[in-house]
Amino acid sequence: MNIIVTGASRGIGFETVKIFAQDGQNNVFALARGKAGLEELQQACRNISGIDNVHIFPFDLLNGNYRAILIPEILQKMKSVDILVNNAGMLIQKPFEMMEGSDFDVMFNANVKTAFNLTRHLLPHFSKNSHIVNIGSMGGFQGSAKFPGLSLYSASKGALAILTECLAEEFIGRQIKVNCLALGSAQTEMLEQAFPGYKALLSAAEMAAFIADFALHGHQWFNGKVLPVAVSTP
Repeated sequence: MNIIVTGASRGIGFETVKIFAQDGQNNVFALARGKAGLEELQQACRNISGIDNVHIFPFDLLNGNYRAILIPEILQKMKSVDILVNNAGMLIQKPFEMMEGSDFDVMFNANVKTAFNLTRHLLPHFSKNSHIVNIGSMGGFQGSAKFPGLSLYSASKGALAILTECLAEEFIGRQIKVNCLALGSAQTEMLEQAFPGYKALLSAAEMAAFIADFALHGHQWFNGKVLPVAVSTP
């Protein structure tokens, strides 16, 4: 499988790539802004699989040049894409009355526009029966518990969920499946930022194991679905 994972330098993205790397038949392209985290990831994957099946590329999904830099780099490593995990995201926690227009732009650009841009630029290169998995949040799942200070984060993840439903319909003729996993709490730096001192019931590695398995097999049963994956929220 040719697999791309964004936000791979830490947390759930980091652990998801490690799981994909366990299968030597997988060819994984790991994206993030942080070079040091990506280098640590690549070495960890070498230790797991004993082969170099994980390619790392530091890239700013918000401001980087997709057409001239990123897509050519990806196509050097894989002829087509079987799985895309849009995991990259950002969290700003502020009371609503303290938020500014720039916070809105950052949240929606990081949590929605990056997935939009990468999917758009990769569209000609997806294989038949490929699978796009957008990593959402229970904060963006309608009817779920909501928390003060996370209005823009939750709203942006809600937008990602609706984008998922729309793209699944648009891509039927291309035989590309698109689903969104609305994650509950897992022990990550982002969770600690939002809920200091809270201890999640799931580790990042445990959540990543579900994501990897779903990315490989979930599109056999689901398309255009926003699926809650939560033991607790937070």
